[in-house]
Amino acid sequence: MEENNLAISVKNLTRKFKDFVAVDNISFAVKKGEIFAFLGPNGAGKSTTIKMLTTLLWPTSGEILVNNFDPEKQQDKVRKSFGIVFQDPSLDEDLTAFENMQLHAYLYNVPSKIRNEKIKQLLEFVELWERKNNLVKTFSGGMKRRLEIARGLLHQPEILFLDEPTLGLDPQTRNHMWSYLKDINAKEQMTIFFTTHYMEEAEKIADRIAIIDHGKIVALGNAKQLEEQTKTKSLEEAFLALVGHEIREEEASNLDQLRMHRRMHHVDRR
Repeated sequence: MEENNLAISVKNLTRKFKDFVAVDNISFAVKKGEIFAFLGPNGAGKSTTIKMLTTLLWPTSGEILVNNFDPEKQQDKVRKSFGIVFQDPSLDEDLTAFENMQLHAYLYNVPSKIRNEKIKQLLEFVELWERKNNLVKTFSGGMKRRLEIARGLLHQPEILFLDEPTLGLDPQTRNHMWSYLKDINAKEQMTIFFTTHYMEEAEKIADRIAIIDHGKIVALGNAKQLEEQTKTKSLEEAFLALVGHEIREEEASNLDQLRMHRRMHHVDRR
C-alpha cells in the first residue's frame, strides 16, 4: 500500500502491562476510506490497540501513524483528525442531547458560525433532532449510541474509531446504527476502524478484517480471503481454524472464570 493513501499505519506494535503482553508485535495498515474490523474475543487486545491509536495509551514499543501523525509526538493533530465512540458510555446524562453536542463543539473548536447548523444536521442524520432537548438519562441504549456517533462526527474527522459499538444493543438497533455508518462512509469516504466480537458484523460490514487473539494478529483479509486461506466455508469456520476455538466458547470461558472468582470471593468472606 502507498504510504500517502493510508489512514493508519502500525508497525511492530507492542504493549505490556508489567509481565502481561496485551498487544504482541502487531503490524497492519488501513487505507483511507476503508471500513476495517478488528475481530476477536474479550481480552484479545482490541481495546488496548484502539487506545494506543487514539493517544489514550502509550506503546511499549513499535510505530504508529494516524493520518501521517505520530500519536506520541503530535497528539493534538491526531486527536483533531479522528472521532471516537467508546465501548463504555461517555455522554453526560444530566445534559440534553443538544447540550452534549455543544460541549463537544466547544472542546474541538468547531466555528461558532456553523456550530448549531452542524449539530442540527447530525442530530437529524441519526434521527434524534426531535429529542434534542431531552435529557440523555431518558434515552434508550440505542439512542445513546446514535448520539455518540453524531458527537464523534461533529468536528468532521477523517477517521472514526468505534470500540465494540454495538455491544448490548438488540439486532434491529445494531443494523440501524450500521446503516448510518455505511452511509457516512459512502458519502464522505470516511475511514472507519471498529472492534467487535460479533462474527456477522465483521463479515457484513468490514472491507477487511484482522483476526486478533491473545494480542497477536493471526490473519488479515476480507472474509472470502480468510475462508480461502483456511480452506473453510464461512468466517466462523475460518476463525475456528485460525485460533482453535469459537468466540462464543471464549466468552463462555470468561464468564465461567468470573463466576468462579465471585464464588471464591464469597467463600473467603464467610
